[in-house]
Amino acid sequence: MTRSERAVSIFSEGYNCAQSVLFSFSDDLGIAGDTALKIASGFGGGIGRMQEVCGAVTGGVMVIGARYGRGEGDDRSASGIAYAKTRELMCRFAERHGSYCCSTLLSGCELMTEEGRKAYSDNGYCSTVCTPCVRSVVDILEHIL
Repeated sequence: MTRSERAVSIFSEGYNCAQSVLFSFSDDLGIAGDTALKIASGFGGGIGRMQEVCGAVTGGVMVIGARYGRGEGDDRSASGIAYAKTRELMCRFAERHGSYCCSTLLSGCELMTEEGRKAYSDNGYCSTVCTPCVRSVVDILEHIL
């Protein structure tokens, strides 16, 4: 199973977009799968369903941070590398999808309301918007890491 297939598979099990992306890289990052799922749990739906930056993208930023981020005792240059990789992820994602903003990607469908979640389901956004976003982030990360 490819990494993007793994991400889509766990997304289809009901985990959010951010969880799915981080989980798909967890083995390579030395993070337990359960820990990755817990760390990313609040980032779905554009961070807590606030529909800000796409959760798949924030999951990707977590992957970049785990791989390139500045830790204790690291030189400040690590931050510059992580920032550059983050910008590259976000720009490439926006080129593919037109935006990295969850509310724009979901055409204004409001995930914080019962009606909005029903519209999300009725319009098939999970398969037509979110699944392709999860797949895209994983594919982009595989090229820029």
